[in-house]
Amino acid sequence: MSSPKPVVVYGASGYTGRLICEYLREYNVPFIAAGRDKARIQEAIDHVPGLDTIDHEVVEVSHDVEALTELFRDAKVVCNTVGPFSEYGHEVVEACLRTGTHYLDTTGEQDWLIASEERYGAQMAEKGLLLSPGIAQMYTTGEIAANLCLETPGLDTLDILVFWKGYPTVASTKTILVNAALSAAYYLEQNEYRPWPADGGLQDVTVPGHHETGLALPWGGTSHPVWFKNDARVANVKAVGGVFDRALMQGVPQIVAAVLEQVKDLPLDEKMRVLAEQAAAVRDEMPPRENQRLNTSLDSVHASGPLGRAHCVIHGTCNYKQTGLMQAYGAYSLLQQPPKRVGFASGCQAFGHRELLGVLRSFGLVSNPVLTVHD
Repeated sequence: MSSPKPVVVYGASGYTGRLICEYLREYNVPFIAAGRDKARIQEAIDHVPGLDTIDHEVVEVSHDVEALTELFRDAKVVCNTVGPFSEYGHEVVEACLRTGTHYLDTTGEQDWLIASEERYGAQMAEKGLLLSPGIAQMYTTGEIAANLCLETPGLDTLDILVFWKGYPTVASTKTILVNAALSAAYYLEQNEYRPWPADGGLQDVTVPGHHETGLALPWGGTSHPVWFKNDARVANVKAVGGVFDRALMQGVPQIVAAVLEQVKDLPLDEKMRVLAEQAAAVRDEMPPRENQRLNTSLDSVHASGPLGRAHCVIHGTCNYKQTGLMQAYGAYSLLQQPPKRVGFASGCQAFGHRELLGVLRSFGLVSNPVLTVHD
């Protein structure tokens, strides 16, 4: 490596990794684009506009603690996009612990959030390091909306809905199938995890701003129940999500059920191989770059308490761009100042919900939230 770079984007050959590199360029932050295949990384980031205006480097690295430790030695922050995180995340966090490096990722895997908090949260906190999995549109934008509602005292229950228009990436598709096959999904009830029904059935939901109802799923439980479990304001959290394409949503349970039937009696290694193959069969190529007129998002949170209610809706666009921007901002912020909380923390807990909202607004990716409070 020619000179130290403060940020490592691990998994830079993927759709989200490339977007993180793009927004790091916007913040004028030098970075290393790293992964297991240097040629693929170079091909991916060559599509980043104006890449020649920022100091960067492409590095190939094997996925083991020793190699990652060497890669992270001079870095301050790692943005990890290599999933499934329950399978590949441990080595990355362990290397961060060795090198004193802050850790961010884009996961939606509830089991990884729970495991990473239990296994690494205290160790990271002792070193003054941030462990922040799940900074992504599908989770953090809804978390922003939830925190706007919670500015009204006396609300203890969150009902969260996220919708978006577009297609999952290759990595997201694999994560969805791995979660369904290997992990339980939980919601929060009186500060205790409760399992969603095993069939994960579709739910009819009311979509703000639309005359039609939508279909939603728990999507592995999402990050929100984990983030709010230790928040004294909150006792109950349910989060569901979906895409605006109703026909596509109707097909999801059938696809997942067929895959689960195929792998149910296989040993773990064989399960992972088959799940990867099935994910590739569903989505085997990078989706086209998002179009702000087509790829919209919607985050809606109803917050309630014994004597009060609030509802916040955030309309947005380009959910993967939102993810890339928040990851890059998180890295940029950590280079300037300590996080608001060390150890295990969500994006809002680490950087502030109004700060993250301002970032998304400044890049034109979300509208001004619509907040209604009923006393």
